[in-house]
Amino acid sequence: MMRRRPGRKRLLFYCAAFSVLYSICTHFPGLLWAQMATEDRLLYHGWWPRHSVPSRDEYIGPAECAGCHLSKAAAQKTTPMARTAVLAADSDILPGHSTLTFEVARIKYEIATADGKSVYKVTDGRRSISAPLTWAFGDGHIGQSFVYEHDGNYYESRVSYFGPLGTLDFTPGRKLTEPRDLEQAMARPVDGAELVRCFACHTTASTIGDRLERSRIIPGITCEACHGPGLKHATAQKAARLEGQVLEGEQEKNLIFDPGKLSPVDAVDFCGSCHGTWWDVKLAPPAGVSNVRAQPYRLEKSRCWGKKGDPRLACAACHDPHQELVRDSASYDKNCLSCHVAAASVKPTVDHPGPACKVSTKNCASCHMPKYELAEFHYKFADHYIRVVRPNDPYPD
Repeated sequence: MMRRRPGRKRLLFYCAAFSVLYSICTHFPGLLWAQMATEDRLLYHGWWPRHSVPSRDEYIGPAECAGCHLSKAAAQKTTPMARTAVLAADSDILPGHSTLTFEVARIKYEIATADGKSVYKVTDGRRSISAPLTWAFGDGHIGQSFVYEHDGNYYESRVSYFGPLGTLDFTPGRKLTEPRDLEQAMARPVDGAELVRCFACHTTASTIGDRLERSRIIPGITCEACHGPGLKHATAQKAARLEGQVLEGEQEKNLIFDPGKLSPVDAVDFCGSCHGTWWDVKLAPPAGVSNVRAQPYRLEKSRCWGKKGDPRLACAACHDPHQELVRDSASYDKNCLSCHVAAASVKPTVDHPGPACKVSTKNCASCHMPKYELAEFHYKFADHYIRVVRPNDPYPD
């Protein structure tokens, strides 16, 4: 068989990607100038989530931020983002389950927790291997996955804890019922760019010099994950206070990043750097219903999003990143009515261009943002593609 020339696969990939981009831009010309893939955003020097910095010393940690922003820092600690990755010893889930087990075919999985230590063990009845867990990813409401270290390498456990089940099952996308050996049954190695991205989206101050800096990772998404390293900002503000001043506005522009000042499209891409931007999904798609978890992508498909976006629809308009996530869909009615008029007798205006719903003015999201169950997560996710949903409509990819 003739061997392909080096680089041909990559060339074919770029040709295919260009074809996809051309098709997208032809059908949606308004998207080209605004939205960007995250990997392109990261090429710029300005701050963006997942960005690498030259030195870990540029980060000061959330305790230092709380010195001036006490109320926001205290509330942010309760959010799912702040708890999206913790050291296994600090997991809220594991201490409440002294022994978690899962069994399939001849393989038995177990996580035993005692005295602040969780040990992951896998056995096939003849041989057993085990390792102490190092990290727990996810706050546990939907689930929590686990990572351990061995010989300087990271491994993702084959099983995860699922909140709706209250027990273990295969980690999403990692189901393996006929492993070649016990080691493969136990875990999957995680390294390179995948490892860097995992920690960049679940922790703070982990990417230094484009590599994972293991020694001083800040667990969870804290202040500096979104606002950028805070050393310059904190140092300048302390110096200003000594002179009876407070730096504001333009004086702060190059010291700390304020996502609240981004345009709607940029703001959604900002959150999408970890949750999936429009281009991220188009270029490397989770196909079918699985992309319901790419909320920014789904949101920007909505007709009401328009070509330039709308600040009333940007992620932070409904989900304050400094506050606990609100899970009651009716609580978002006020957000819907910031664009839609509340009654059929009222005509739409410039400020409220959306007509009144013909069915109801309450619990809007339950109809217009339906939930779809992902079996491997054992959970129903709200679809952020806002639309009129008709009975038996297929999932609009």
